[in-house]
Amino acid sequence: MGIFSRISDILKANINDMLDKAEDPEKLVKQIILDMQKELTKSTQALGKAVASERMVEKQYRNACAIAASWENRAKAALKAGDAELAKKALASKVKADEDVANYREMYETISNQTEAIRNQVEVLKSKMQEAKSREAMLIARSQMADTTKELAKTLGGIDTNSGFDKLSKMEERIERKEAEASAFAEITGAGKSEEVATFEELERNAKVDSELERLMAEMGMLPAAAPVEAAAVTADPAAAVAADPAADLPNA
Repeated sequence: MGIFSRISDILKANINDMLDKAEDPEKLVKQIILDMQKELTKSTQALGKAVASERMVEKQYRNACAIAASWENRAKAALKAGDAELAKKALASKVKADEDVANYREMYETISNQTEAIRNQVEVLKSKMQEAKSREAMLIARSQMADTTKELAKTLGGIDTNSGFDKLSKMEERIERKEAEASAFAEITGAGKSEEVATFEELERNAKVDSELERLMAEMGMLPAAAPVEAAAVTADPAAAVAADPAADLPNA
């Protein structure tokens, strides 16, 4: 924070010097309003970019959902044709598409939340802009009445100093927000995976494929019927056989 403290001190000194030397405080007040308007314009543009990113990710998410549904339909068609291996291949692609769906959904939710936060900030800036314009006429009237006395210069200096420091704080907040967004996107996209992790993920993916195949075959009534149990296997125990058939021959004592 040392560099920010130094910049703040320099900014305060420059603003106070401008106010002490200002011959027309009305122009300075109007410049402040103009600066606020520029900040509002920048924020509105940032909101537009955020909305565009949100819509792009939403489109990717919907496309991933469509791809997953398409692979499931292909798996069903393969099963109807009696080709279980082809169905498994289609389901493997569906499992991968399902992962894309989950990733895009998480990314969309993250960007959507960030966009909503920016939208709220823009609304706050608009409100403050309206308030500043209302105060502009009052400050100019006070300046004219006081005839730019030292008392008024100190008052305006204090207000403008706070304004300059607030702008610096907002700059720091924007930097922190960018860092948080970068960290969030890094977590979303993920880093390189170890061979062991990749192996376990492959096993999990194969299990999902087998589960999807069994689910589809069950839905389509294509699961094989259970094999009948042999009577001999049921009465393998001699004592049980005698109990079941009292007339059966027993060995001589």
